[in-house]
Amino acid sequence: MSSQPISRQKSEIAEALLTLTNIMKMLRHPETGCPWDLEQTHQTIAPYTIEEAYEVAEAVANGNPDDIRDELGDLLLQIVFQSQIASEHKHFDIVDVANSISQKMIARHPHIFDKNQANNPAAVRDQWEDIKSRERAQKGETRQLDGIATTLPAVLQAVKLQSRAARVGFDWPNVQQVLDKLHEETQEFEAELKTHANGAAPNHAALEDELGDIMFVVINLARKLDINPEQALAKTNRKFRKRFNHIEDQIGKQNKSLTDCSLDEMEYWWQHAKTLP
Repeated sequence: MSSQPISRQKSEIAEALLTLTNIMKMLRHPETGCPWDLEQTHQTIAPYTIEEAYEVAEAVANGNPDDIRDELGDLLLQIVFQSQIASEHKHFDIVDVANSISQKMIARHPHIFDKNQANNPAAVRDQWEDIKSRERAQKGETRQLDGIATTLPAVLQAVKLQSRAARVGFDWPNVQQVLDKLHEETQEFEAELKTHANGAAPNHAALEDELGDIMFVVINLARKLDINPEQALAKTNRKFRKRFNHIEDQIGKQNKSLTDCSLDEMEYWWQHAKTLP
């Protein structure tokens, strides 16, 4: 594949998007459309939209351009689908969606379109957040944490909550203080566990609360170190998958299944996996 940027004529772009839009209109036609597509609503489609976004992320992680293209197409379909549903209720259509984001991008890039001064990534990021803050205020979202979706994955939501609070100074000055807090939360978790050491049933609600505190501080630690906690955990997940698959492969070569093996055997091959590139 050529490394040169792909150049498209306006008519070609418009035709491709119009074709997709017309396909969705056909699928939603009350008389001749697809029965499944016809019964969908904003609410029923939303989980598929989230799923497709994750599949885009997976394709990007794998690095295959063809897969990225295909998954982006699936995600684009979700946008067209939601827009078609909205247009049937006279709320908005795909043109309104495109115009809305175009206007937003122009407003959020005054250093490009209005020649404001923002000559480095940090300045651009600060300017972006200031503009978004004004946009939230115009919507009546006046609290510092307003506008952070509660439906976001918990890790991403925690990062956004912490970052927003940090913008007004509610933040630990250095990493060591975050580590101290992590040790404190870990001790509280251990103390809660010890209350059930005599055989009493564990208080799952209390344990969940303490464990949530630990996870929140770990995410804060990642943020302070400029590490994306979602990416860090995803990397560890991939590492675990690779090493566990190695255990299974080695056990399989002995004509045994994992359930036939002791923990010591599996630990042996786990340590072996750690020596592999």
